[in-house]
Amino acid sequence: MGSSLPAKEANLFKVIVKSYETKQYKKGLKAADSILKKFPEHGETLSMKGLTLNCMDRKSEAYELVRRGLKNDLKSHVCWHVYGLLYRSDREYREAIKCYRNALRIDPDNIEILRDLSLLQAQMRDLSGFVETRQQLLTLKPNHRMNWIGFAVSHHLSSNSSKAIEVLEAYEGTLEDDYPPENERYEHGEMLLYKISLLEECGMLDRALQEMHKMESKIVDKLSFREQMACILLKLGRFEEAEKIYRSLLFMNPDNYKYLIAVQKCLGLYSENGQYSADDVERLSALYNSLKEEYSWSSAVKRIPLDFLEGEKFQEAADNYVRPLLTKGVPSLFSDLSPLYEHPGKANILEQLFLKLEDSIRTSGCFPGSSQIEPPSTLMWTLLLVSQHYDRRSQYDIALDKIDEAILHTPTVIDLYSIKGNILQHAGNFSAAAALADEARSMDLADRYLNSECVMQMLQADQVGLAEKTAVLFTKDGDQHNNLHDMQCMWYELASGESYFRQGDLGRALKNFLAVEKHYTDMTEDQFDFHSYCLRKMTLRAYVSMLKFQDRLHAHEYFHKAAAGAIRCYMKLHDSPLKSSAEENDELSKLPAAQRKKLRQKQKKAEARAKREAEEKQEDETTSTNSSKSGKKQQARPVDLDPHGEKLVQVEDPLAEATKYLKLLQNNSSDSLETHILSFELNMRKQKVLLAFQAVKQLIKLDENNPDSHRSLIRFFHRINNLPAPATDSEKLIWNVLEAERPDLRQLHGKSLVEVNINFLEKHNASLTHRAAAAEMMYLLEPDKKLQKWCAWSH
Repeated sequence: MGSSLPAKEANLFKVIVKSYETKQYKKGLKAADSILKKFPEHGETLSMKGLTLNCMDRKSEAYELVRRGLKNDLKSHVCWHVYGLLYRSDREYREAIKCYRNALRIDPDNIEILRDLSLLQAQMRDLSGFVETRQQLLTLKPNHRMNWIGFAVSHHLSSNSSKAIEVLEAYEGTLEDDYPPENERYEHGEMLLYKISLLEECGMLDRALQEMHKMESKIVDKLSFREQMACILLKLGRFEEAEKIYRSLLFMNPDNYKYLIAVQKCLGLYSENGQYSADDVERLSALYNSLKEEYSWSSAVKRIPLDFLEGEKFQEAADNYVRPLLTKGVPSLFSDLSPLYEHPGKANILEQLFLKLEDSIRTSGCFPGSSQIEPPSTLMWTLLLVSQHYDRRSQYDIALDKIDEAILHTPTVIDLYSIKGNILQHAGNFSAAAALADEARSMDLADRYLNSECVMQMLQADQVGLAEKTAVLFTKDGDQHNNLHDMQCMWYELASGESYFRQGDLGRALKNFLAVEKHYTDMTEDQFDFHSYCLRKMTLRAYVSMLKFQDRLHAHEYFHKAAAGAIRCYMKLHDSPLKSSAEENDELSKLPAAQRKKLRQKQKKAEARAKREAEEKQEDETTSTNSSKSGKKQQARPVDLDPHGEKLVQVEDPLAEATKYLKLLQNNSSDSLETHILSFELNMRKQKVLLAFQAVKQLIKLDENNPDSHRSLIRFFHRINNLPAPATDSEKLIWNVLEAERPDLRQLHGKSLVEVNINFLEKHNASLTHRAAAAEMMYLLEPDKKLQKWCAWSH
């Protein structure tokens, strides 16, 4: 670096590099300017000055200088490397990789460039390139631990675990007998646990067990060691040894469900579908009774039996489980019991039990069969439990009566108001639910959860402005919406986007949905720093787990909701395009003069009000960002040039934008019904017949009884039946494909679409949503006969 410069300037060049590494950017700029006074076209100095300016947020100058430097010295690996670093800082990873490869053509053994290239290859999942680069680094510097570990991890990520084991064993062969020293024991132990997990992954269980016995003294994380050993023993079928370890782990943490399930597996008493024979139930009961005696304080050993017990035994166990929690007053009791409602018959047993407890406490003040008088609060908690039970069973009138009685009994318990709000929400009264949630919030203004619950209810009731004012009560320095975005508060953005969509404000809806999408992009970028950190700190198991998590990141529920919301917005924009100003003026000119004047005045008032609100909001944000509560000045935020999403709705091809997000859903959420519903709707609008048919087939495959699957099937073939005869070769080909595929659809065998719709209605006559779907399709198929047929069907 700086080799073409005289000695004095070469030393100054080293100062630039050192200043960049130590973040002393002003000092680096000063040194660069000193060189450029004498050598104004020195490529490497120009590049380093550009890199320094980039760190000072002067990007346009930075790119100009780096490109100029590269132009002056195309054969300098420094210029290419710096250009790559510039692209990397802007997340242009593919361009950065190209620059690094050009630099390596000039200096193929440059370790720093190879290391930077390997990080980008890991980020972009260029796994074959990652293996190659890591091998080159190991060849150049075999005495560096990180190069051995990086090479092993690269093979593991490339699905070559056996090769990764060989690399780790070769590394172990280079170590001294007394390795590791005291300050490296944890890192070495992590490497050994990683190697054992690789052996387990390859199915070499006996060898993994031998390795664990051999290296036990060198592994510091004893909990992970015991968990992994028990898991391997279980896989080997050595159940008694595995059970012994799991029972010792239970002694440490008897509320760990994973340990309890593992003990069941060791005893051959575990079923994936939760179905057990009578003999297995007896043995399970005996197991958990013994565990109750041993760990009487554990709630898990009391709760798990409720999943497999039936009939009277279930009622007895549920009774014993519920009573102490009602006496204690545990608000989350119903949440704990709610999975039991999925088991046939258990909901009825619980209802009988709850009513029996309520009646006994109300009349005698104690539980059935007990002489101990309960505290007055027990009746209130029992009424709360009963109200939640009836809410779950959609009997909202009874639920409201019970919760009102509980509030009358003890009006100061906040949970009662929250639960009543939830019942009203489930009943469809969103405004009343929001009002109750706000009342609960006002009873404890320091509770963030109550604040968040209130905000969610307000957004459900489409009270967006009030919801935002309530939400910012808990943001930093009372800052407005920006702070919620910075905190990646995705539940708020999703609920806000859905509310704006319901109100027809597509700009703001898109703004919120795309904000969530950006959070996931940021999460993907955030993994970059860990590629070197985890190899250095030897947190290898966590690192590989993090990479696997990142690979399925876009399958997360929040991303799915955001992408689906964005697609719906774009489809609505396509169905109802925004009118241009010229079209609006034409429509206004057709109105009478008085009405036209009134409309213009109304528009001006609305624009003035919006401008005033924006200015007030900007002023509030400026004040809060310039000075915090402590009085310290803070860095000003970048101004959002499109706060209401007005530019987002001004897209030329909304369906093309929707397709981008649909592809992400198809790649990451292919097992979701909503993905294929959106695919059908989008491709029908784009007139992509075969893609729409593919979506219909997927819907039928996932859930043929779903109302939306039925709608899509009928709508698709109704559309096909009304198409003109195929004229072009492509249309004939599409028609032939549909004719060949149609017999595979069982629902259409020898039936007209009307008959298919009637059969669907008869099969699902008890469901209101299915009847609504059938009525909708009847209107589509036979609009003239809709009234008579619907009357006949409904009777």
